[in-house]
Amino acid sequence: MTGKTHIMGGIASTVAISHFYTYEPVMFIIAGAIGGIIPDICHGGSKIGRKFPLISRVVNTIFGHRTFTHSLLFLVLMNLVLSLFINNQSIITGLLVGMVSHFVLDAATKKGIKLLYPLQFTIRFPLSIKTGGQMETLILLALTLVTIYYGRLVVL
Repeated sequence: MTGKTHIMGGIASTVAISHFYTYEPVMFIIAGAIGGIIPDICHGGSKIGRKFPLISRVVNTIFGHRTFTHSLLFLVLMNLVLSLFINNQSIITGLLVGMVSHFVLDAATKKGIKLLYPLQFTIRFPLSIKTGGQMETLILLALTLVTIYYGRLVVL
């Protein structure tokens, strides 16, 4: 998936969850958008990889693309690290929700993800799509509609 789809995935996920829980909506949703792109730090051409090229290069050299940073292990370690440095549950949970949305979206692509890293088992949905293709555009539209629908409920 492309960066814009991952950002919208993080936003849509946190906006929908905001309807059911009492997180600080603005911080939660912003964190979700950021969390939506964090796993792609392993790819130098990604939105976050271009912002932090040195970190991206190091992570990619050590782990490769869609392995460690797209795994449950990464999610658990990020939760621990974030809990040490951030004293706001809305931000921590928003970042983690955004990352999970990233995993789900990338599992819908032909390449899939190594969710159980370090095990070299690829997880992908039975029906997969091409990154940047027409189906991704439809997914982006659907995520935007989810954001609008739940967003109006959060505001009200």
